Amino acid sequence: MLLRDSLRLAINRLTAANVPSPRMNAELLLMFTLGCDRAFLFAHPEREITAEESERYDKALAQRASGIPAQYITGHQEFWGMDFIVTPAVLIPRPETEHLIEVVLPLARAMNIESSAPTGQPRAAVPTRLKIVDVGTGSGCIAITLAKELPQAEIYATDISPEALEISCANAARHQLQERIQFHEGDLLSHFLDSKLATRNFDFVVSNPPYVGESEEDQVQLEVRKFEPRNAVFAGSTGLEIIERLIPQAQQVLKPEGWLVMEVSGTIVEGVKKLLASWGNLQITNDLQGIPRIAAARKPFI
Repeated sequence: MLLRDSLRLAINRLTAANVPSPRMNAELLLMFTLGCDRAFLFAHPEREITAEESERYDKALAQRASGIPAQYITGHQEFWGMDFIVTPAVLIPRPETEHLIEVVLPLARAMNIESSAPTGQPRAAVPTRLKIVDVGTGSGCIAITLAKELPQAEIYATDISPEALEISCANAARHQLQERIQFHEGDLLSHFLDSKLATRNFDFVVSNPPYVGESEEDQVQLEVRKFEPRNAVFAGSTGLEIIERLIPQAQQVLKPEGWLVMEVSGTIVEGVKKLLASWGNLQITNDLQGIPRIAAARKPFI
């Protein structure tokens, strides 16, 4: 069968299965099957698909039609222009989470300038060694991106799941950043609180925590509910349960005037604002759809 015919039939199959964006999914899975890019698909519509390739493509299409996310089929997802390994042990990185990076980077660079200027002297962008911890790192996409973008920073990452940490460590190695990030297994910031290694020592606590309430479960996409790790999506009955625990822990490990930056949702944003009422410089950043997506606040100087 010719490539163009195989692709056409795949689009029809995914459309019939009510898969969102059937053409994009059909193309992605065909690129995965052939080990090629999209330009190759368009440049070689008359390429003959071998029987082995057809069998592998059919298997991938059947998995996608059953609801399995394409990223778990291919084992990859792009984030911040980098390729990340993903498995059902980790949440699939999403474009909305890139807003967290966009919020952290200017704050970190501004903090570098502030902390590097001698008293009474003009401020200059002399790099300092900022300490950043990514809580609930999952695939490691946040920690790894920050390590890449902030080469002078000291990066830590935690996750309660040993399976997730295996993936994040593998991703750090793939991007040759394994020496820049220290990974720790533990619930939120418990590793640092228990060992007293970082009390009042971090400049940033960043996190994409579970923030969906169980009461919202029916509004979550079926493939997310069915295939992505539940403890990375749902926080409890209200969606605030994990964040309620994270905020006081962050207050303990942050330096005075350190930043807490978290991904949130429109459903819980008012609750988050109340929990951060005693913090300073509270900022809420919307995503491209106008939905509150990132909450950032500065620990008071005490």
